Amino acid sequence: MSILEFQNVSKSFGEGTHATHVLKDINLSVEEGEFLVILGFSGTGKTTLINLMAGLEKPSKGRVTFKGFDIEGPGPERGVIFQNYSLMPWLTVEGNVRLALDAVFPEMTKSEKAKKTAHYIKMVGLSHATHRRPAELSGGMRQRVNVARALAMSPEMLLLDEPLSALDALTRANLADEIEAIWEQDKKTCVLITNDVDEAITLADRIIALNPDGTLGAEFRVSIPRPRERSEMNHHEGFKKLRAEVTGYLMDVGIKGKVEGSRILPNVTPIHAVPAAVQQAQEGLIDERFLDFSQLHKIYPTPKGPLTVVEDFNLKINRGEFISLIGHSGCGKSTVLTMAAGLNGISKGAIKLDGRHVEGADPERAVVFQSPNLFPWLTARENCAIGVDKVYPKASQAERQDVVEYYLERVGLADAMDRGAADMSNGMKQRVGIARAFALSPKLLLLDEPFGMLDSLTRWELQEVLMEVWSRTKVTAICVTHDVDEAILLADRVVMMTNGPQATIGKITDVNLPRPRTRKALLEHPDYYAYRQEVLDFLEEYEHGAKPKAKPAPKAIAAE
Repeated sequence: MSILEFQNVSKSFGEGTHATHVLKDINLSVEEGEFLVILGFSGTGKTTLINLMAGLEKPSKGRVTFKGFDIEGPGPERGVIFQNYSLMPWLTVEGNVRLALDAVFPEMTKSEKAKKTAHYIKMVGLSHATHRRPAELSGGMRQRVNVARALAMSPEMLLLDEPLSALDALTRANLADEIEAIWEQDKKTCVLITNDVDEAITLADRIIALNPDGTLGAEFRVSIPRPRERSEMNHHEGFKKLRAEVTGYLMDVGIKGKVEGSRILPNVTPIHAVPAAVQQAQEGLIDERFLDFSQLHKIYPTPKGPLTVVEDFNLKINRGEFISLIGHSGCGKSTVLTMAAGLNGISKGAIKLDGRHVEGADPERAVVFQSPNLFPWLTARENCAIGVDKVYPKASQAERQDVVEYYLERVGLADAMDRGAADMSNGMKQRVGIARAFALSPKLLLLDEPFGMLDSLTRWELQEVLMEVWSRTKVTAICVTHDVDEAILLADRVVMMTNGPQATIGKITDVNLPRPRTRKALLEHPDYYAYRQEVLDFLEEYEHGAKPKAKPAPKAIAAE
């Protein structure tokens, strides 16, 4: 039986020639008790869709009905959980949940409200934090308060607008499991908006794609039996098949054809190139141990004494190798990366690049951070040109400009070189950041979760852009990530770190998959899921802050 319906719904903002058409001709029936996932990406109108269900927006054309009646505004029968937490900072966990009861059930007695509040706080695992305020809670805990508050209203339907997207991977997975358990227990109708394919398959009875043009796309039924254990699904043939189908569909409708480059990279030499005499003297040795982390430690002083964050990190990387560095939050991945960049002092041990000690920041080591860090008043071209003049002092201005334009074109910004950074999407800004890093012709490229702030489709696209540009330069690279699929897609080796403090290398996996790589091709490769399981098993061993018994360091990385 249908509980909520869209009948030929369109939604536009603005009027006349200034109108922006967001959703077009949406016809949708949500069945009572089902878990429906709308899989959409930035700019497809998914938040507008959930706002229409919630009654926060009204359609420009057509009808949105709940149990046959037009939705005229918000109502307690439709509980909404947004991406941001929207908690009252001066109220405790109990106070924030109680707020919903006061609004929806004004006639309920104080004792009944207290009992109901405690019940839902316990359901989301926050009984120990009842009297804490939002500032004292982690992001995952704040979102749990949001869930408890929505459930306390006893809604017939839960509307979830990317409630997990701002959380780290482990917290996201755990909270998704809790939402599924709550749904199983109460059999409420749930509609989840997400951009995560795995999350969609894990939770949904039915997945519907939202196309970039604001129309509904393909529908996928999820027949995998519940409960759907993540580690077991990695071996499930139905999961693998559906994952490939959904991913393939989204990439086909969402990612346009790649830009073919027309510019030629000028033959100019960067100032940080190794002098010819030194290069000849170090030939062979440097190729094999181009980047050398030796007994690396990072120790911070604290009021309680020294805190060792990274301990005895040993890794030898060959010239042109691509390394993925993965581990749970707080394991020191970014600390290692910033030490390699020269942005963070080394407490003990050494890092050598091309035979010389890393001391301080230098354009020979280019860094791409999670946040693009562009100057908003400069254009893409001007942001990318920063540093190029210093790196190529003997090149002409025209040659330097050619370098800048070559890499901007390679990352798909041929038509947006003169657009101001302030007018760019996050994905476009990160393209500029990648182009700027490659334009410095670095000896070492360091990427610190470069796609972590982007939706899945933009992330997939930029991963392939990165791979395409990297394949032309073969620059030695390290990418910090928490995304297992990203780690395998990019890397020659995946380096896994144990939990901190005193984090170190726990395991290294060689990824012997053919290049050039694409996400579609990897999902169809017979060895891909074996590599994925190897990394997932390691991460599962270290979940929830666990510190399993130390294992002997792999021979490939042992200190020499």
